[in-house]
Amino acid sequence: MKTKILLKKLSKYFPKSLAESYDHVGLQCGKLKEETNTVLLCLDYDEDVYDYILQNRLENKLDMIISHHPFIFGTRAKVLKNDPLKKELFDKTSALNIPVYSYHTNFDGGKEGMNDALTRELELIDIKPLENEPMARGGYLKEEMEIHDFAKYAAKKLNVNYGTLINKGTKTIKKVAIIGGGGWSSYLAAKNEGYDIFVSGDIPHHGRRGVVANKYNYLDLPHEIEKIFMKQFKKVLLSIDSELQILLVDQEDLPEFLYI
Repeated sequence: MKTKILLKKLSKYFPKSLAESYDHVGLQCGKLKEETNTVLLCLDYDEDVYDYILQNRLENKLDMIISHHPFIFGTRAKVLKNDPLKKELFDKTSALNIPVYSYHTNFDGGKEGMNDALTRELELIDIKPLENEPMARGGYLKEEMEIHDFAKYAAKKLNVNYGTLINKGTKTIKKVAIIGGGGWSSYLAAKNEGYDIFVSGDIPHHGRRGVVANKYNYLDLPHEIEKIFMKQFKKVLLSIDSELQILLVDQEDLPEFLYI
């Protein structure tokens, strides 16, 4: 289909106006083609995805690469000047004539985006955005769970094999709020709106101490729960045009978790 039409329809789900002020969504590399019929989806566009394209001889078949995390996070000239590996990949990708486009925080907060998909994966009901953190979604478990049982349930449902739990609030969980990726700083919005636990990732030490001080529950799961991006974005693309050819590349392994 016409690329301009595809992007216009996607913007109804994930408008750039939803992106956080610090974010860098949109076209990252290359020039958009007039027609887009074959799309490759990935969480991050990196050297592994580039190698996958060459190994599978896709360089002349792809019309667009869509990643969740922006390939160029910042001012292009500054990033390429200060990151020689990214500059090399940028140049190699430009030579392939395949544009790279990113939907990041506008996807996270958008209708049928990241956090809608994560709450459905957890099988929550009565899902809605948080009043004071509209990127987050919250809802109810079908049945109340003991907090450790919930933590194991959430990790399994979101396809990761570890997480860290701060267990300082209620010992049973019914009402759950979540932001995929590194949305840990919104835990107070969840607490103040009566959620039993907040689920996100990438929480630093001072954040953990804040959760403890507020006597709250927080489940930190790896950023890689956002791999659901590929599955969900494919669903949205096919709802726009069922004839699109879509490839999913999951090249990111979880880090090893060591018990000492």
